[in-house]
Formats: sequence, C-alpha cells, structure tokens
Amino acid sequence: MGNQAGMWVVEDLDQLVNLVRNNADESLYVRWSRGPEADLTDEQQARQSSRDALTGTELPGLSANPLAVESWWGDRSLRLWIARRLYDYCHLGDLRGPGVRPWVLLGEQIGRGPDNEPLVICHRPVAWVGEAALRQADRAVEGQASREWGPLHRAD
Repeated sequence: MGNQAGMWVVEDLDQLVNLVRNNADESLYVRWSRGPEADLTDEQQARQSSRDALTGTELPGLSANPLAVESWWGDRSLRLWIARRLYDYCHLGDLRGPGVRPWVLLGEQIGRGPDNEPLVICHRPVAWVGEAALRQADRAVEGQASREWGPLHRAD
C-alpha cells in the first residue's frame, strides 16, 4: 500500500480483501467520488450528502456500497465478492469525470437512495483503491464468463 493525499492506496485486490477480512466487525463501504476532501469539506461535514443524477435531489448521506459479505454468499470467495463490489460501479470513473475513483470508508448507513443504494455517513476515510487493484477486480469478474452480466450502467 502506498500513501496519497493522506490516505493509503490499496494497490492489490488481496490487500483490500485482507482489509475487509481484518475489519469484519466494522462497516466498511466503497464510494466512487473525488474523495473525502471533496465529500467531507467543513461545510459538508455537518450534512454529508450525495445528489441523485436523475432528479438533482440532494440525498441525506453519501452513496456507497457495503464491502461486508452477505450471509447468503456462504463460503464463496471473499476476493470475488470484493471484486464484484468494485466492478459494479467502475463506469462512474468515466461517467463523472477526472478524479473520480473508489475509496474505502468506515461509515454508518442512514438510509437508501433512489437506486436502493445505501446512503452512509462517513466516520473515517480508510484508503483509496488503486488502478492495479481495479484491474485485478475486472479480471476476477470477467473470469466468471457471464454473458448476462456487467457493470451497473444504465446506458450499457
């Protein structure tokens, strides 16, 4: 792991898997944005929020996705679970422009957004997810060879 803008950079998917495994009792989420400096400014700290892209409505929390494994996943690969959580929203980097990338946060879910995504309050930024880890996640998911599945992008 490296360090960038005050946060560790997880450059290997297995490092992220270990982070999740070692913090299984905490609520870790992945968020695609320009990062905590953009999302958690002094002005926003009191009211962390996202905006619904369709309606422009301000949402009461940051859109993020949990990294915690659901019980129905059973003893399947934690690596594949984490890879899918990254892959599901990989289109946001291109869609939302320069500087948008995934980062991990410790947070608390306070509601759900219009796409049924968790809305969370960030208690602590944890790490950036680096490009190498994203490429490994892509390969892990694409290795499943499902022709019916891809990123959750409405235009695809």
